[in-house]
Amino acid sequence: MKNLEIRERKLSGTSKLAANEDPNHFLKVLIWLYLLLWIFEGALRKWIIPALSTPLLLVRDPIVLWLFILVIRNNIIKFNPYLTGMLILGVVSFVAAIVSGHGNIPVAMYGARTLLLYFPMIFIIGAVFNEEDVIKMGKVILYIAIPMTLLLGLQFYSPQSAWVNKGIGGDDDGAGFGGALGYFRAPCTFSFTNGTTCFYSLVTPFVLYFWLNVKKINKNILIAATMALVIAVPLSISRALFFQVAAAIAFLLFAVSRKPKYFGKVVGGSVLIVIVLTILGNLPFFATATEVFTSRFDGANESEGGMVEGVIGDRFLGKLIKAVMGSSDQSVFGFGIGSGTALGAKLLNNDSVSSSADFEWMREIGEMGLMGLLLIGLRVGLSIKMALLSLHKLASDHILPWLLASVGVLVLTQGQWHQSTALGYCALVAGLWLASLKNGSKKKIVVNRKLLKLTK
Repeated sequence: MKNLEIRERKLSGTSKLAANEDPNHFLKVLIWLYLLLWIFEGALRKWIIPALSTPLLLVRDPIVLWLFILVIRNNIIKFNPYLTGMLILGVVSFVAAIVSGHGNIPVAMYGARTLLLYFPMIFIIGAVFNEEDVIKMGKVILYIAIPMTLLLGLQFYSPQSAWVNKGIGGDDDGAGFGGALGYFRAPCTFSFTNGTTCFYSLVTPFVLYFWLNVKKINKNILIAATMALVIAVPLSISRALFFQVAAAIAFLLFAVSRKPKYFGKVVGGSVLIVIVLTILGNLPFFATATEVFTSRFDGANESEGGMVEGVIGDRFLGKLIKAVMGSSDQSVFGFGIGSGTALGAKLLNNDSVSSSADFEWMREIGEMGLMGLLLIGLRVGLSIKMALLSLHKLASDHILPWLLASVGVLVLTQGQWHQSTALGYCALVAGLWLASLKNGSKKKIVVNRKLLKLTK
C-alpha cells in the first residue's frame, strides 16, 4: 500500500511537470533554427561549406515544410481567407506555369514555394509564438548585432580579395556590391548585401522597444547594440536601411504623441544618440564611413532625379503604379511563376533576370499575369489588417506591435520574395509582427476575435 502511494505521488509529480511544459516547445525550437539559418545561411555558402552553396540556397525550406506539416497535423492553425487565398494562388500559378507558361517544373516549384511555404510561415510563427517569445528573439537579435557590426566594419575596410569578403561558393572576386569612393556594400554573414539592410532593419524596432522597457534587457547590451546600429548605418552604405531607421523613428514619435508617458525615455535616448554620434564623429573609421555613405546617398539621389521626384516619385511610387496600370497588358497567367528569380533565369537559360525583378509588384504581375493582382491584394490586405490591430494595441498600451509595424508594413506589402535572404526576412518579420499582437505568457494567451481569425 505504501509503495502504491509513493508511485502515485511520482506519477502526480510527472503530470504536473508535463502540464507546465510548453506544448509548442519543439515548434519554437524549429522557428529559432529558422532564424539562425536565415542569419548564417550566407556564412555556410561562403566560408564553411562553399562547395554546397547551391543546395544551401534552400537550407531553410525543409524546416518551413516540417513546421507546416506539424501545425496542420496538430490543428495549431486553421485556414483564414489570406492563407487559403495564397495557397490557391500558389497551386494555380504552379499549374499555369507548366501548362501555359515557361513549362519548367523545377522553376515553377522554386517560385511557388514562396506562396505555398513561406507565406504560411507568417501564420505559423504567429500561432506558435507569443509576445514573450518575440521579446526573447529580439534580445538575441540585439546580442548578435554587436559582433555583426564588427564583421561589417572588417568587410568594409578589407579589400574584396580578403577571405572575409569571399563571395558565394568561395568566389575570390568578393561579395561586395557597388558603393562609393572605392568602398563596397558588405553582406556580413548573408549571401548578398541586402541581408545587411534586412538584419539591421529588424534590429531597429527592438532597440527602440527596449529603450522604452529597459528593465527587460541588460542595459550594457542595449547600449552596445544601439551603438552597433548607429555605426552600421554608414558602414552599410545602404539608403534603404537609412530610410527604414527613419520610418521606425517616425512610428515611435507617433506612439509618443498617443502615449506621452514615453516622452521622457525618448528624450533620454535622443540625448544618448547625440552623445554617441558626437564621439563617433571624431573617430577616423566612422568619419570615413559617413563620407562614403553621404557620397553614395547624394550621388544615387542625383542620378535618379532627386529624392522627392526621382527616388520617391518615380522609383518607389512610380514603379508600384506602373506595375498595376500595366497589368492590363499582361496575359491572364503571365510568363510563369519563378521566371523572375535569379535561379529561374539561370535554369531557363536567360542571359539575365528581367529588369523588373527589383520591383516586386512588377515581377509578380510579369510572372503571374492578372493573378499577380490577387497576390498583391492579399499582401496589402493583410498588412492593413495587422497595422490596424497594432494601432488598437497601441491604444491599450502595447507598443511592440506598432514598432514592428514600422518594418512589417513595407515588408508585407512589397518586400522582395524572389531572393532567398529577402524571402526569409519577409516571413520572419511578418510572423514576429503577428505574434507580438498576442499578449500573455505561454500559459495564458489573450487574443481578440479579429486576431484569432489570423492565428487560429
